[in-house]
Amino acid sequence: MPKKLVIKVTAGADSAERCSQAFTVAAVAVASGVEVSLWLTGESSWFALPGRAAEFDLPHAAPLPDLIESIQAGGLITLCTQCAARRDITENDVLKGVRIAGAQVFVSEVMADGVQALVY
Repeated sequence: MPKKLVIKVTAGADSAERCSQAFTVAAVAVASGVEVSLWLTGESSWFALPGRAAEFDLPHAAPLPDLIESIQAGGLITLCTQCAARRDITENDVLKGVRIAGAQVFVSEVMADGVQALVY
């Protein structure tokens, strides 16, 4: 099993099932003891903002706020720098514990030894 799992989620409410799968896999991995780094890009960027996850609804899926809480309990959530800028989101706007970082950080994470990367 990889030492670390890096998950990039590009979908939001525009592709609810794909979005939910990414958050679910990240939360399950954290609960399994895997080091997790979840990257919010594209339409998933909005979930870095307080209250936005509560607006997400997908039948038969775990509530997104619960998944985010689970991920943050043992993992890291990062908002893409360019995605944040395109949406006028700043570090002062995001949920506590969410960092904003760019492609250089993403590439360094996925290229490290023992890392498995997934993109949803």
